Amino acid sequence: MTTSSTPGLARFNTLAAGEATAALHEVCASAAWGSFILTHRPYAGPEALFSASDAAMAELSPEDLAEAMAGHPPIGRPKPGDPASAREQRGMAGASEELKAEMLELNLAYQERFGHVFLICATGATGEQMRDAVKARIGNSPEQEREIVRTELGKINRIRLTRLVEDS
Repeated sequence: MTTSSTPGLARFNTLAAGEATAALHEVCASAAWGSFILTHRPYAGPEALFSASDAAMAELSPEDLAEAMAGHPPIGRPKPGDPASAREQRGMAGASEELKAEMLELNLAYQERFGHVFLICATGATGEQMRDAVKARIGNSPEQEREIVRTELGKINRIRLTRLVEDS
């Protein structure tokens, strides 16, 4: 995507605050993140929007991160009726029953250890890659994992923002 404005970005820049807030909530469930993005409009191009998203992610408190994570279903169980989570978790759609059961078990162990769902930018990842990631990350300290989650959320937000400014 170039740095010039797109019709979708131009539309986003001019949405009423309530509509823009709702659209941003579909990207990220953190109210603080959405407020940051909203107050920095208009954006000259997609890269400016992505930079603002990255800056907002860097400033999120642990509570804001928890709010953002609460908007994501566990891997292998996309939210019914949510095309974004189904699309992003496509790598688990064709997974074997054995892999799905293993992911459920790993998700529960991860959630018990960290108090939130395992979060990964699943777009383009296979079920096996997601399984291997949760196995690799479950031994992290809570502080390490919080920063990994922040990075993964940033990746997810960029993908969703791209769709927002392309599809609008």
